Amino acid sequence: MSTNESRQTKADRRDAARAEALALREAQAKRDKRNRAITIGALVGGLAVLIGAFLWVFIPAMNQKEARVTEPLTGVTAPGTASDTAGISIGADGVAGTSTDGAVDVGVYFDYMCPICGQFEEINGASLDQLREAGDVNVVLHPVAILDRMANAQQFSTRSAAAAAYIAEHAPEQLNAFNSAMFVNQPEENKETLTDQQIAEIAKSVGVPADVADKIAAGDAVDQFGDWVEGATNLATQNPDLANPQSGGFGTPTITINGERWDGNWSDPTALSAAVEAAKG
Repeated sequence: MSTNESRQTKADRRDAARAEALALREAQAKRDKRNRAITIGALVGGLAVLIGAFLWVFIPAMNQKEARVTEPLTGVTAPGTASDTAGISIGADGVAGTSTDGAVDVGVYFDYMCPICGQFEEINGASLDQLREAGDVNVVLHPVAILDRMANAQQFSTRSAAAAAYIAEHAPEQLNAFNSAMFVNQPEENKETLTDQQIAEIAKSVGVPADVADKIAAGDAVDQFGDWVEGATNLATQNPDLANPQSGGFGTPTITINGERWDGNWSDPTALSAAVEAAKG
């Protein structure tokens, strides 16, 4: 073999090696590109699944939240003695869930934590009882929970309103007396409130059967009607017809006469009776 042939053969082998190396690099580059495409595809697919799952859960949840805002009592367990507007009427016979035909409906929105509600009860409770027993009014109780923040994180407003709802359901004859007794024993804001056991003892003191009171002590009232209290509270706070014309917001006590907000001076013991008489006329 000549020297020129030897050099050509070496050159050929070198060129072949370079071509092979180039082919290998190109093949690897194609594999890398394909792997990146697969990885990106998998990530996109996974992200699509996550987004789909998020939308599947989140959108119905938002719809449900919107439904609770616009229809706060939808899907909650209410006392059988309560109306669709979360009022518990007490007629002449003193039993929750009853009403006297032809009587004026006096609605009382209250929070058992509210000291001004306690003042309203002290000034007007006895006269309302007299008017009710005479068949002149139906007292429509609206227990709400707007002052849990004033109860040292003890949720007293919710627990006490749920207890009233529980008694309205399971011992309707005693609701009126229980309502009065709760204000007599009203705790102060930002201090220790009443435990469920103490609320149960108040219930027993006004004639609520022991088995019903014991269930309140065990927390059954909140379990059964806590959501209803929340819904009733939302219903009241969202109702522009119940808003204070000065502040523009809902507060307690709020009094209605035949469903219309009454802004008379309830601190005058004769004012509410006069308003009832006017409504009768």
